[in-house]
Amino acid sequence: MKKWIMIALTFVFVSSAIGVGFAMEPTGNDRKGKYTYRKVYKACMARGEVNSETPPVSPIAKTQAEWIRVFEAKDFAEFGCAPEWEALTDEDLLDIFTYLHNYAADSPAPATCK
Repeated sequence: MKKWIMIALTFVFVSSAIGVGFAMEPTGNDRKGKYTYRKVYKACMARGEVNSETPPVSPIAKTQAEWIRVFEAKDFAEFGCAPEWEALTDEDLLDIFTYLHNYAADSPAPATCK
């Protein structure tokens, strides 16, 4: 009986640990996120709100934890171009988040250009 309880507890522990590990990594497409992120600023420049197609905030501007807080709060004021950000779908936001999170300052492969 004790053997079955230990097996069940081990299974619960391992499955919960795996679930937590997967929950911490964003599941969007970082390549699509980079493209969408840049597309937002091209549209914003065409509208005349900014002077450059280059996004003002690069992935290395924040740590992964800071990017998580920004996207959980959906506080995109520092990015500018509010109409373009409001028009993004949840999938686009997830892709952009994945791009920014995966190349953050403390990530295993931080972005090398600003």
